[in-house]
Parts: sequence; C-alpha cells; structure tokens
Amino acid sequence: MLKKTFLAVAIAAAAITLFTAAFNVIGAASSPGAALTGEVSSQEEGRMEGVLVSAKRDGSTVTITVVSDAQGRYRFPSSKLEPGRYSLHIRAVGYELAQDLASQLSNGEWLISMPGTDEQKQGFLSCVSCHTVERIARSRYNADELVQVLKRMRTYAQGSTPLRPQVRPGVRDPSPAQQQQMAKFAQYLSTINLSKVAKWEYPLKTLSRPKGKATRVIITEYDLPRPEAMPHDAAIDAEGMVWYSDFGSQYLGKLDPKTAKAVEYPVPVTKPGAPAGALDLGFDPEGNVWLGMMYQGSIAKFDRKTQKFQTWSAPKFMENNEARLAMVDPRHLNLDGKVWIGGDDEYRLDLKTGEWYTVDYSRGLPKDGPPADRLGSYGVISDSKNNFYGTNFSGQYIIKIDAKTLNVTPFPTPTPNSAPRRGHMDPQDRLWFAEYRGNMIGMFDTKTERTREWAVPTAWTNPYDAILDKNGYAWTGGMTNDYVVRLNTKTEEFIEYLLPRTTNIRRVNVDNSTNPPTFWVGNNHGAAIIKIEPLE
Repeated sequence: MLKKTFLAVAIAAAAITLFTAAFNVIGAASSPGAALTGEVSSQEEGRMEGVLVSAKRDGSTVTITVVSDAQGRYRFPSSKLEPGRYSLHIRAVGYELAQDLASQLSNGEWLISMPGTDEQKQGFLSCVSCHTVERIARSRYNADELVQVLKRMRTYAQGSTPLRPQVRPGVRDPSPAQQQQMAKFAQYLSTINLSKVAKWEYPLKTLSRPKGKATRVIITEYDLPRPEAMPHDAAIDAEGMVWYSDFGSQYLGKLDPKTAKAVEYPVPVTKPGAPAGALDLGFDPEGNVWLGMMYQGSIAKFDRKTQKFQTWSAPKFMENNEARLAMVDPRHLNLDGKVWIGGDDEYRLDLKTGEWYTVDYSRGLPKDGPPADRLGSYGVISDSKNNFYGTNFSGQYIIKIDAKTLNVTPFPTPTPNSAPRRGHMDPQDRLWFAEYRGNMIGMFDTKTERTREWAVPTAWTNPYDAILDKNGYAWTGGMTNDYVVRLNTKTEEFIEYLLPRTTNIRRVNVDNSTNPPTFWVGNNHGAAIIKIEPLE
C-alpha cells in the first residue's frame, strides 16, 4: 500500500503550480498550446503515471480532467481552460489522500475485495442501481436485521436514491421462495459488513492506475442545474445538443456543450402518486425526443418545434400499480407509423389508430425454443425494417419479432445467463449490446443471425449498454466500476478510461461528427453529463 504522506507532497506541488498561475492560467503554459502543465510524483514511486488531474474554474459548472503520462506529466490544452482562478483535485488509485481507502473504492473494487463466491456477489448487482456497495460494507446490521432492510428496499422504485426513495404503491409481500433467497443473501452480507468486527478482516483491493493509451484522453464533466438530477440516458442530436432523461424526476433536459448551459422541460404527470422519472430516450426521424416514463405508465414525445409533450398510456395502466413502460424506439416509425415499447410487457403502438398490440412471446415460437414466459425484454431496438429486437436481461436471448408476421424468434448468446442489457443497432443492422452478468460486449448480426462476444478485461465491470462508432470502436461503461471501455473490433484491443469520480453509468452514446468520435454518458448518481475525448 502506498503511503498517504508521500502523495500529499505531490498534491501540494501540483496545487501550487495551478494556484500560482491562478490569476493568468494561460500565461502559465510551459509548452506550446498548453494552458497548464505539471508533474505528479511521490517519494515512493517517483514520477507517477495514471493520476487523474481535474481543474474547475471558480463559478464554472465544467470540470476538465487529464491524466499524467509515463513521466508523470499532465497537460491541459489551452483550448480547454479559460483564464481564471481554478481549484484542482486528483484521483490517484491506491492512495488514501484526505479520505480512508474504503471511501475511494468503486463498487467493482469492493466486489473484488470481498470474500465469497461469484454467485453470492451477484446479489449486489440489484443494489448498485440505487446506492454504492460501500454503504452495505459499512453497515452494522446482523443477518436478521438485513432481511428487514432487503424487504424494505424491494418496495422502492428503480429511480430512487438513499436521500430520495420512491415507494412503489401496491407492492406485494415476498413469496416464501423470495424470503428464503433474502435470508440467504442477508446471511452472506453479515459476513462482509461490520456487524461482527470493528474493521474489515479482508484486504481492500484496488485496480491498477491507467497506463499507456488509457492516459491519452480528456474528460469533461458538465454539472446539471438540479443536484438531485439523475441523467439516465444521454444522447447527442444532429445539432450537437445533449438530451437526457431524469430517472427520478419529471424532467427532460437539454445541455449545450458549447455554453455548458442546461435547459429542463417539465414532463407531464400521467399517473399521480406513482414514482416519477423516465428511462429510455430516443429520437424519431424528425429529431423529436421520446421518453419511456417508467411507473407513470406512459411514453412521451417532445416536439422540438412546439416544445410541447404528447403522451400515450399503456392499456389499463391506471388499474395496475406495477405498470411500467421503460423503453421506446421511434427511430423507424416513418416506415409504418408504429413504435416499439418495452416494460413489464412489450408493445407495438400504432400512432395513427392508437391501437396497442401486446407482444405474445409464444407466437411462432420454435418448438425447441425456451418457454415463452422466459422471454421478457429489457432493451427495445429496431432494425432498418422496423423489426423488433429485444435483450433478454433475465436470461440469455436476443429476441426478434418480425414487423409483418409478429412471430417470435429467440437467439441464445454463446454465454449462458449472460443478461443481455440495452444496445444500439449499427448501419449494417448489427445489434451491439451489453452482457451485464456475462461481463461482455456482444454483437448480434441480424443478417447471419450469429452472435459474437468480447470479454471485458476487468472483472465486475458489468456493462449496461454498448454502441459502435463510425471508426469501428465499440464502447461500453461499467455500472459497478468507473471505467469507460473502448474496444477496437479489428485488433480486439481494449482501452479502459478511468473516470474522475464515482459514476453510475447507464445508457452510452457517441458523437460521430468528431474525429475521433467522442463518447457521452450521464452520471446517473452524480447530476452530471460526461464527455470522453480520446486523443488517439
């Protein structure tokens, strides 16, 4: 373990470099085109590679981060820092800094550190949607008390946080089988928390700091107006605006990266008393924004010209407390006027007639296929003919529904129980998706009907979504660690970019108008939008 005092010297030196030049940052450049340069070093290591150095100007909502190279040097381009007074902070994996090491671990690092089987640790993957694993590790509840905590947690909607829980109305009591599963998980949790010991008896492990190409990046974070904002999906439009859905509140947001200003539009409430928030965000062929409104039981369209919302509600949604519409894909509605929708059931909505078709997973299902009740879909993606493709998060299938016959065909992933989750269709009608439990990026070719998989290098990354950019790089992000992952699909080389702070990554997107393409994601628990600019 590297010692705290050694890095404190490096922090002070870096801070002096910045604050000495605070009155005229641009004039502090020591190399052409640089607004600020410096070194990060320690007595233990000497010059340190892979330290994230972040600068934020007083009064600004934008934080710029660069990474020190093999010689410990960091460099902020002059195009990224305006003149002014800046504060500086760093992320140096393995150093305690002002906090204890436990406060710095990502969810994935906790899972690597904790004793137990992979099967036992899989239970945490249901927790990280709302809070960190650290919160569980620091708890002092015994097994019986933890059962009560788990029962309470299951009553909360997914768009909850510890400070803003949202209770789902009409939640049923757990079945005997569910109670048995809770008791088993609670017993395990009591062995890794502080219910029996004053300090963890297992060593806390950290991942390595970035090296080589992983240091060649510029990261920009844009703070959002509301600190409670939960930007779940973030997507850039043809005009360069970044639109985001709020997972816990009735807002649609738009960020202008050039000015760093965000505008938020109140989304209509269609089911008073139900949990607020939206999940999926997508554009139709005219550039209008569509939302899957979760427990509001509706989808919404935001007309860019009139700036007004139109909503459609699922059949009998007012009679069902569990009604949830999470996904919507309007990209190809110009072909037949129909929109695919996903939630507790999957639907196809005819916008002209208002008719809702509920997907029948037994329709045309091959005799050797899985039972229809195992084929629910978490992601909803259409191809160029507006055929439906779903990702079977509860299992291992990519599911096709033919737009004309409505017949269902499931295609298993090579890895069993891989939990396909979200995805994007590329121009060649290949579906790029994440395998959450499989810890992989997957690609299903709709023409050959074959799937290819790439294992993400770091254990417990648990990717949520995947997308291919114009240069042939596939991108994903870790829901349980703070890595943005880029895969060169030609050479199969992975690069893992570490983010400056804890980031709950969900939907991923790319801007193909830049060269190289840039990556965009919302920090679902951090009220920020993040841009990744690879430098090679």
